[in-house]
Amino acid sequence: MKIEQILEQASVIPVLEVADIEAAAPLAEALGRGGLRVIEMTMRTLAAADVLTKMKRAAPDLIIGMGTIRTSSDIERSKESGADFLVSPGAGPMLLGAIAECGLPALPGVATASEAMTVWEAGFKAMKFFPAEPAGGISYLKSLAGPLPDIVFCPTGGISAERAPDYLALSNVACVGGSWIASKDMIAKGDWKTIEENARRASSMKG
Repeated sequence: MKIEQILEQASVIPVLEVADIEAAAPLAEALGRGGLRVIEMTMRTLAAADVLTKMKRAAPDLIIGMGTIRTSSDIERSKESGADFLVSPGAGPMLLGAIAECGLPALPGVATASEAMTVWEAGFKAMKFFPAEPAGGISYLKSLAGPLPDIVFCPTGGISAERAPDYLALSNVACVGGSWIASKDMIAKGDWKTIEENARRASSMKG
């Protein structure tokens, strides 16, 4: 599956930070019941790889990517955990090369027009725009649509539930990433009902 095909199945991609392996199954089930299909697990905890594996076992229909990819070893750990795609906060030449060689679909991270052009030259047409709000948000993405019409973005970083629909209305935005659907606090408390409700609202943001 190509990254563009994955993004077509997404509206809002929950960006997750999970430290407790026991939260994996109920979290995956709550997100799935809410109607979301595409998930990003961030490699910000020691348990991230194991959590991703358990989430996929609990909800096989979910497409789960590993985020915060920075090195080739991160890529290998992600592949071993069963990640369906990769997401990076930025993209240097070495990382882009390693991503291209690994065979997994990927969303390299960019924050400027120059970075987007560099990543495009490396063969990628879909990218993560990060950190979205601090980097210029909706107005910046609008300004990129004219000179870079063949690049699509998944903006992530500081986007709220209220702002998400405005991002999704942009011609060069395929989907958005957001941590509000399943925050660290919600996950720690096991608030699966709220997570399911948030997922349901997010899944209806884009038809």
